[in-house]
Amino acid sequence: MPDVRTQELARRLAVARGDEPADLVLRGGRVFSVFTNEFLDVDVAISDGHIAALGRYEGIETSEVTGLTLLPGFIDGHLHIESTKLLPNQFARAVLPHGTTTVVIDPHEISNVFGLDGVRELLRRADTVPLDVFMMVSSCVPASRFESSGATVTPEEIERFLRTEPRALGVAEMMDYQGLAHGSPDALAKVEAAYEAGDRHIDGHAPGLTGHDLNAYLAAGAASDHECTTFEEALEKRRLGMWIMLREGSAARNLEALLPLVLRYGPRNCLLCTDDREPNDLRDEGHIDAVLRRAVQLGCPVEDALVMATLNAARYHRLHRYGAIAPGRIADVVAVAELEGFEPVRVWKAGRLVAQDGRPIDIPAIEPMPAWMHDSVHVRPLVAADLAVPAAARIRVIGVESGQIVTRALVDDATVREGVSVADPDRDLAKIAVVERHRNTGRIGLGFVRGFGIRHGAIASTHAHDAHNVVVVGSDDADMAAAVARLGEIGGGQVAVGGGAVLAEIPCPVGGLVSELPFEEVASRFDTLEDAAREIGVTLPAPFMALSFLALSVVPELKMSDHGLVDTVGMRLVSIDAEG
Repeated sequence: MPDVRTQELARRLAVARGDEPADLVLRGGRVFSVFTNEFLDVDVAISDGHIAALGRYEGIETSEVTGLTLLPGFIDGHLHIESTKLLPNQFARAVLPHGTTTVVIDPHEISNVFGLDGVRELLRRADTVPLDVFMMVSSCVPASRFESSGATVTPEEIERFLRTEPRALGVAEMMDYQGLAHGSPDALAKVEAAYEAGDRHIDGHAPGLTGHDLNAYLAAGAASDHECTTFEEALEKRRLGMWIMLREGSAARNLEALLPLVLRYGPRNCLLCTDDREPNDLRDEGHIDAVLRRAVQLGCPVEDALVMATLNAARYHRLHRYGAIAPGRIADVVAVAELEGFEPVRVWKAGRLVAQDGRPIDIPAIEPMPAWMHDSVHVRPLVAADLAVPAAARIRVIGVESGQIVTRALVDDATVREGVSVADPDRDLAKIAVVERHRNTGRIGLGFVRGFGIRHGAIASTHAHDAHNVVVVGSDDADMAAAVARLGEIGGGQVAVGGGAVLAEIPCPVGGLVSELPFEEVASRFDTLEDAAREIGVTLPAPFMALSFLALSVVPELKMSDHGLVDTVGMRLVSIDAEG
């Protein structure tokens, strides 16, 4: 007896030949071919969740799509789902109406708190969701020796996970790019794990890397980069064979700077991603559809933008049944009325209607995560004195820039009162602290930051890439201590404090990263949180996303960890005192 898969294939072929009716025929629309950049007046015949054929076909069910353009389902080529603060089913509710049908996640966040056991639980919650969630196995847990994470992922664990988890495609961004370029044994062992598990591909992460070190990084196997910030950087990497991910997230918005690469050289080896996106941006702007709209507004041909959002993402990740409306492909189809608006009227996932007129259809209810993934934020009570910084004449300052996750290493005069260096709102000089929260060590890294515009109070988060300790920025030490304490009480999340009172918060009890609330409520609470941040003077766009990246010790130039200030160019700890 033939197995079910063989029977399904035999029926699909019969449908393609015209011998049997399709399960569903999409009739009357224009189909975009990602292979020729043409729009074809053909029916789409669907059988067993796959596209059987294009042409003129009959079906058991027919859906009229006259006047609509049919596009392949959109693919996000690199995404940290935890940054949305949503469980997989709520993330699906957020993105399916926007045409996203497949995502490739890098669960660095949950990995740094719980290791790969946490990733397995996250993937289990995606099993029943009509959204394909593939993943790259987190490579840098922790990201560097300067971060204190809750877990460690070894090369042996990476190889074993790649061999046993069918949704694991390769190794996630190699963030220790200097270690890999210079042949560190640990970095090389992780690359070897990818090869031993069946020649899997390896995502890169190499902000500003150039010249000989870039060549070495590529020679080790890194295949992509989503951290380019300039045309020149992206061009050098693409010339050497790298896939360039054009990122447009909430804090890191690099599309405008990088799009000339596509306009001049075409879309080959380029794909779209969001990396990190806030829940209210998903609600208000959209997901990959928003990136497509922005690309076209900036002058990108519609056809090139679509290829980067579909076929190229599938090809890079070796998802050979995705990214096109063509025989044998998964039947992921997005119907739009106005092509350049990319606003879906209907969305089919594997031949099933999952969204219509901006609303999701039949998404499973929230299933709480297991108890062991809660209560992961362990911090001792702080007082203002714990955040005191000794007096100095000149201090190092982390310089934050809107739309970027890279920071500048600044030096400025300190403001000194009563023998300590203090925040100075009149000079946009705020204090930053990172408090270790996994093992309750009491370790605190202290420093100063410029760019938030904060006048009083504090904002804090347990989203603090990549070790996800508590990061807090403020102008008042007592409010900073209160913000840290509140995150401990609610099990993690994000909070704004002013005058000793909590102004707004989002509890994220799952690993201090993910909410168990519905998408709409998370997005609404985040609106309130950002409003509260503005009330205390914050002027930086996407301040909580920017806050989360201040602890990432593998992105230039100056960052903060629980161990102290990290010079991420020289990969060393440095003193706050610039003259010390």
